[in-house]
Amino acid sequence: MKPRSLLSQSPTSLKLTTGCETLDECLRGGFPCDSLTEIVAESGCGKTQLCLQLSLCAQLPISNGGLDGSALYLHSEFPFPFRRLHQLSRSFHLSNPSIYADHNDNPCDHVFIQNVHSVDHLFDVMSKIESFVTNSKTRLPLKLIVLDSVAALFRSEFENTPSDLRKRASCFFKISGKLKQLANKFGLAVVITNQVTDFVESSDGLSGLRIGNLRCLYSSGRRVVPALGLAWANCVNSRVFISRSDDIVCQERRDDDESGSSLVSGRARRRLDIVFSPHLPPSSCEFMITRDGICGVR
Repeated sequence: MKPRSLLSQSPTSLKLTTGCETLDECLRGGFPCDSLTEIVAESGCGKTQLCLQLSLCAQLPISNGGLDGSALYLHSEFPFPFRRLHQLSRSFHLSNPSIYADHNDNPCDHVFIQNVHSVDHLFDVMSKIESFVTNSKTRLPLKLIVLDSVAALFRSEFENTPSDLRKRASCFFKISGKLKQLANKFGLAVVITNQVTDFVESSDGLSGLRIGNLRCLYSSGRRVVPALGLAWANCVNSRVFISRSDDIVCQERRDDDESGSSLVSGRARRRLDIVFSPHLPPSSCEFMITRDGICGVR
């Protein structure tokens, strides 16, 4: 085991702020460039919310924790939450008007969305990203790639047979290898979301280590493990886990766009845990999701 002092060192590459001070403190500044960071969580925990927020925060100046860049959002979970992106974009624009004051654009203009329907489609899209980066005429260069989610692409394409499992593992390494190559060549941050499955104790009594789970993970009162197993776990540089509980942190009043009435909705407590990372010690923090985005809970 490496000494704690080495684990605590930050990489020399830039980091992308999450837009939430609490999360940034836990991540020692945010999500690193030149690296693949995986966000693991069950549905409804906030994976996509965080990715949308990162896509906007990438546009911030480097001095403010951003990357002075745009984002490419590869989306395999349909439909894409355009309404939520526009909602977050309006709040982001109001908070950072100087970025757009001298330009006739808005935050959504710098989030490029590409639907991905299959593994083969992903390979085709990835083969064109380098050309997009080098030839793009956009005001902000590409600095963030989001893949949301990798598990959805493998949901039904492969059987649970030895030959298909080998093919699947080969696809994992090709996907991660190409994304790492792009990250290192262009100084990009790459964020990938993954789903979870319920933990089932194996008949030989082995722990979750065999499927890439380095510690016991719980969400909504259930023990879960990241999807795609150990082969995929070896493909990412860092893994963070988001869980949720039924605890209501606060209640927020929001307007119903259709009826015009006001509704009061509860905000569930979420928790982010660092499962493994080459530059971070294990730590955690809590947050909630509000109309304006992710907000830390002290």
